[in-house]
Amino acid sequence: MARHTGAVCKICRREGTKLFLKGQRCFTDKCSIERRNYPPGEHGQRRIRTSEYRIHLREKQKVRYIYGVSESQFKRYYEIAKSKRGMTGEQLLSLLERRLDNIVYRMGFARSRAESRHLISHGHFMVNGRKTDIPSFLVKAEDVIEVKDKSKKLESIKEALETMQQRGGFEWLDVDATGMKGTVKVLPERKDMPMAVEETLIVEYYSK
Repeated sequence: MARHTGAVCKICRREGTKLFLKGQRCFTDKCSIERRNYPPGEHGQRRIRTSEYRIHLREKQKVRYIYGVSESQFKRYYEIAKSKRGMTGEQLLSLLERRLDNIVYRMGFARSRAESRHLISHGHFMVNGRKTDIPSFLVKAEDVIEVKDKSKKLESIKEALETMQQRGGFEWLDVDATGMKGTVKVLPERKDMPMAVEETLIVEYYSK
Protein backbone atom coordinates (compact mmCIF):
# COMPACT_ATOMS: atom_id res chain seq x y z
CA MET A 1 0.00 0.00 0.00
CA ALA A 2 1.39 3.40 -1.00
CA ARG A 3 1.68 6.34 1.37
CA HIS A 4 -1.63 8.13 1.97
CA THR A 5 -2.05 11.22 -0.23
CA GLY A 6 -5.62 12.22 0.62
CA ALA A 7 -7.03 14.48 3.33
CA VAL A 8 -5.09 13.61 6.48
CA CYS A 9 -7.74 15.06 8.81
CA LYS A 10 -10.03 12.20 7.79
CA ILE A 11 -7.46 9.76 9.14
CA CYS A 12 -7.65 11.28 12.63
CA ARG A 13 -11.45 11.20 12.52
CA ARG A 14 -11.41 7.55 11.41
CA GLU A 15 -9.05 6.58 14.26
CA GLY A 16 -10.97 8.71 16.77
CA THR A 17 -7.91 10.53 18.10
CA LYS A 18 -5.46 13.27 17.15
CA LEU A 19 -2.48 11.92 15.24
CA PHE A 20 -0.95 15.39 14.72
CA LEU A 21 -0.57 14.97 10.96
CA LYS A 22 -1.40 18.57 10.06
CA GLY A 23 1.28 20.40 12.03
CA GLN A 24 0.27 23.62 13.79
CA ARG A 25 -3.40 23.26 12.81
CA CYS A 26 -3.72 20.29 15.17
CA PHE A 27 -3.15 22.62 18.15
CA THR A 28 -5.97 25.00 17.19
CA ASP A 29 -9.77 24.86 17.21
CA LYS A 30 -9.61 24.36 13.43
CA CYS A 31 -8.62 20.75 14.00
CA SER A 32 -11.31 18.65 12.33
CA ILE A 33 -11.58 16.14 15.17
CA GLU A 34 -12.45 18.99 17.53
CA ARG A 35 -15.31 20.02 15.25
CA ARG A 36 -16.50 16.62 14.01
CA ASN A 37 -15.42 13.87 16.37
CA TYR A 38 -16.87 10.99 14.37
CA PRO A 39 -15.66 8.92 11.40
CA PRO A 40 -15.89 10.52 7.94
CA GLY A 41 -18.37 9.42 5.31
CA GLU A 42 -22.11 9.09 4.93
CA HIS A 43 -22.42 6.54 7.71
CA GLY A 44 -19.82 8.06 10.01
CA GLN A 45 -22.19 8.77 12.90
CA ARG A 46 -23.67 5.28 12.98
CA ARG A 47 -22.61 2.78 15.61
CA ILE A 48 -19.67 0.73 14.32
CA ARG A 49 -19.47 -2.98 15.04
CA THR A 50 -16.26 -3.81 16.83
CA SER A 51 -14.34 -7.05 16.60
CA GLU A 52 -11.02 -8.25 17.93
CA TYR A 53 -9.53 -8.10 14.43
CA ARG A 54 -10.78 -4.54 13.87
CA ILE A 55 -9.30 -3.35 17.19
CA HIS A 56 -5.89 -4.83 16.30
CA LEU A 57 -6.01 -3.48 12.74
CA ARG A 58 -6.96 0.04 13.78
CA GLU A 59 -4.12 0.19 16.31
CA LYS A 60 -1.63 -0.90 13.65
CA GLN A 61 -2.99 1.61 11.16
CA LYS A 62 -2.91 4.38 13.76
CA VAL A 63 0.82 3.94 14.40
CA ARG A 64 1.53 3.53 10.70
CA TYR A 65 -0.18 6.82 9.91
CA ILE A 66 1.51 8.64 12.81
CA TYR A 67 4.95 7.88 11.38
CA GLY A 68 3.85 8.08 7.74
CA VAL A 69 5.23 4.76 6.56
CA SER A 70 3.86 2.34 3.97
CA GLU A 71 2.44 -1.06 4.79
CA SER A 72 5.54 -2.87 3.50
CA GLN A 73 7.86 -0.58 5.47
CA PHE A 74 5.86 -1.10 8.65
CA LYS A 75 5.93 -4.89 8.25
CA ARG A 76 9.70 -4.73 7.70
CA TYR A 77 10.17 -2.73 10.90
CA TYR A 78 8.07 -5.31 12.75
CA GLU A 79 10.24 -8.16 11.50
CA ILE A 80 13.39 -6.32 12.63
CA ALA A 81 11.83 -5.59 16.02
CA LYS A 82 10.85 -9.25 16.44
CA SER A 83 14.47 -10.31 15.98
CA LYS A 84 15.72 -7.98 18.73
CA ARG A 85 15.88 -8.65 22.44
CA GLY A 86 13.15 -7.22 24.62
CA MET A 87 9.47 -6.49 24.03
CA THR A 88 8.70 -6.59 20.31
CA GLY A 89 6.14 -3.78 20.50
CA GLU A 90 8.53 -1.44 22.28
CA GLN A 91 11.34 -2.30 19.87
CA LEU A 92 9.00 -1.51 16.96
CA LEU A 93 8.15 1.93 18.32
CA SER A 94 11.80 2.63 19.05
CA LEU A 95 12.76 1.84 15.45
CA LEU A 96 10.06 4.14 14.10
CA GLU A 97 11.05 6.86 16.53
CA ARG A 98 14.66 6.69 15.31
CA ARG A 99 13.74 7.52 11.71
CA LEU A 100 15.42 10.74 10.60
CA ASP A 101 12.13 12.34 9.53
CA ASN A 102 10.75 11.74 13.02
CA ILE A 103 13.90 13.06 14.72
CA VAL A 104 13.82 16.27 12.65
CA TYR A 105 10.15 16.69 13.63
CA ARG A 106 10.81 15.93 17.32
CA MET A 107 13.66 18.46 17.38
CA GLY A 108 11.30 21.13 16.10
CA PHE A 109 12.83 21.74 12.67
CA ALA A 110 9.57 20.82 10.92
CA ARG A 111 5.91 21.34 11.79
CA SER A 112 4.91 17.81 10.81
CA ARG A 113 6.56 14.56 9.78
CA ALA A 114 5.32 15.09 6.23
CA GLU A 115 7.09 18.45 6.10
CA SER A 116 10.15 16.84 7.66
CA ARG A 117 10.27 14.20 4.91
CA HIS A 118 10.01 16.92 2.28
CA LEU A 119 12.87 18.95 3.77
CA ILE A 120 15.12 15.90 4.19
CA SER A 121 14.46 14.67 0.65
CA HIS A 122 15.55 18.07 -0.67
CA GLY A 123 18.87 17.82 1.16
CA HIS A 124 18.42 20.46 3.87
CA PHE A 125 19.85 18.35 6.72
CA MET A 126 23.14 16.74 7.68
CA VAL A 127 23.87 13.85 10.03
CA ASN A 128 27.32 13.93 11.61
CA GLY A 129 28.44 16.49 9.03
CA ARG A 130 27.24 14.55 5.98
CA LYS A 131 24.24 15.49 3.86
CA THR A 132 21.54 12.88 4.34
CA ASP A 133 18.46 12.92 2.11
CA ILE A 134 16.88 9.63 3.21
CA PRO A 135 13.89 10.17 5.56
CA SER A 136 14.01 6.54 6.75
CA PHE A 137 17.67 6.80 7.86
CA LEU A 138 17.94 5.34 11.39
CA VAL A 139 19.86 7.56 13.78
CA LYS A 140 22.06 6.24 16.59
CA ALA A 141 22.96 7.56 20.02
CA GLU A 142 25.28 10.60 19.87
CA ASP A 143 24.39 11.35 16.23
CA VAL A 144 24.29 15.07 15.47
CA ILE A 145 21.56 16.37 13.18
CA GLU A 146 21.85 19.91 11.84
CA VAL A 147 20.38 22.19 9.23
CA LYS A 148 22.74 22.95 6.35
CA ASP A 149 24.14 26.50 6.42
CA LYS A 150 22.42 27.40 3.14
CA SER A 151 19.09 26.15 4.50
CA LYS A 152 19.06 28.09 7.78
CA LYS A 153 17.22 30.95 6.09
CA LEU A 154 14.22 28.79 5.19
CA GLU A 155 11.04 30.31 6.62
CA SER A 156 9.43 26.93 7.18
CA ILE A 157 12.23 25.87 9.54
CA LYS A 158 12.17 29.20 11.38
CA GLU A 159 8.40 29.01 11.82
CA ALA A 160 8.65 25.41 13.04
CA LEU A 161 11.19 26.38 15.71
CA GLU A 162 8.93 29.20 16.88
CA THR A 163 6.12 26.71 17.54
CA MET A 164 8.36 24.05 19.11
CA GLN A 165 7.52 25.18 22.65
CA GLN A 166 3.88 24.28 22.05
CA ARG A 167 4.86 20.67 21.40
CA GLY A 168 7.43 20.47 24.19
CA GLY A 169 10.91 18.96 24.25
CA PHE A 170 12.24 15.46 24.83
CA GLU A 171 14.82 14.43 27.41
CA TRP A 172 16.58 12.04 25.03
CA LEU A 173 17.22 14.87 22.55
CA ASP A 174 19.44 17.90 23.04
CA VAL A 175 18.39 20.76 20.74
CA ASP A 176 20.23 23.99 20.01
CA ALA A 177 17.50 26.07 18.36
CA THR A 178 19.80 29.03 17.76
CA GLY A 179 22.44 26.92 16.01
CA MET A 180 19.73 24.83 14.32
CA LYS A 181 21.22 21.51 15.34
CA GLY A 182 20.55 18.77 17.82
CA THR A 183 22.07 15.63 19.32
CA VAL A 184 20.49 12.26 20.04
CA LYS A 185 21.71 11.76 23.61
CA VAL A 186 20.36 8.22 24.01
CA LEU A 187 18.06 5.92 22.09
CA PRO A 188 14.39 6.42 23.03
CA GLU A 189 12.60 4.05 25.38
CA ARG A 190 8.84 3.51 25.62
CA LYS A 191 8.47 6.15 28.33
CA ASP A 192 10.03 8.68 25.96
CA MET A 193 7.29 8.26 23.34
CA PRO A 194 4.21 10.29 24.30
CA MET A 195 1.69 8.38 22.23
CA ALA A 196 -1.62 6.88 23.31
CA VAL A 197 -1.10 3.58 21.52
CA GLU A 198 -1.13 -0.04 22.68
CA GLU A 199 1.76 -1.65 20.87
CA THR A 200 0.83 -5.10 22.22
CA LEU A 201 -2.24 -5.03 19.95
CA ILE A 202 0.06 -4.61 16.94
CA VAL A 203 2.11 -7.62 18.00
CA GLU A 204 -1.10 -9.64 18.37
CA TYR A 205 -2.19 -8.50 14.89
CA TYR A 206 0.95 -9.88 13.25
CA SER A 207 1.02 -12.98 15.45
CA LYS A 208 -2.20 -14.36 14.00
